Amino acid sequence: MRRAATLSALAAVLAATAAGSALASGAGGPRTAASGATAPRTAAHGKHATLLDAVPARGVLRVCTTGDYRPFTHRDPATGAYRGIDIDMAADLARSLDAEPAFTATTWARLVDDLAAGRCDIAMGGVSVTLPRARKTYFSEPYLTDGKTPIVRCVDKEKYRTLEQIDQPGVRVIVNPGGTNEQFVRAHVRRATLTVHPDNTTIFEEIIAGRADVMMTDASETRYQSKIHPELCAVHPDRPFTFSEKAYALPRGDEEFRNYVDQWVHLATRDGTYAKYQDEWMK
Repeated sequence: MRRAATLSALAAVLAATAAGSALASGAGGPRTAASGATAPRTAAHGKHATLLDAVPARGVLRVCTTGDYRPFTHRDPATGAYRGIDIDMAADLARSLDAEPAFTATTWARLVDDLAAGRCDIAMGGVSVTLPRARKTYFSEPYLTDGKTPIVRCVDKEKYRTLEQIDQPGVRVIVNPGGTNEQFVRAHVRRATLTVHPDNTTIFEEIIAGRADVMMTDASETRYQSKIHPELCAVHPDRPFTFSEKAYALPRGDEEFRNYVDQWVHLATRDGTYAKYQDEWMK
């Protein structure tokens, strides 16, 4: 209740600030290029354009998500329904904006471009913060610290603890395409055999079946996959090879919406909301 009141108050303050800015900018009539100034960003009716107003008005929060990255996002191939930690978080964010979530399927290669093109209002589902992505989108306050680490058959967990042990002739490394996993592997694997597997929902079965030896992905995913596949072990997930953070990607230029989502993440990661959804998947 307290969190809902805080978010409602924040939305009112941000909306008032946006309205004040629009009035101030338009006090003497619209500026034009001929007057030496750029016209302010406005909506069709003259109001400052922000998703903080548009989402409640339409009653829908449009969410881009890949649906292939448990425990954050998973699309059931039979029903098309989405589940996962960030699917639950999307529903929570939508409720705070008096809206319902609507999920738009994307891929890791297209995710940022889909968001930048306006096909959705936010991208969610275990998205890692990277500088190339930050050139095209805003990122919210991070909600999770993560990093790349191996997942292997448990019988091999002592064989593949370091990059030197992994990057050897005869070792079969498998990776999903288009995201930070592939970027990491291509930067560090030179001598091992590399296979790009197109389906991240079935890639772990390739290791179990003995057709691959190692996958390197985020520690959060290795923990989850080793939980649902007892044959697989996460290798030192508490000491990954890299440092990264997960956050929600937002359209560039919409300061009011970013400020609201930041406050929502800040509260959700401290009042038990995120922990509740995470525990439902990880315990």
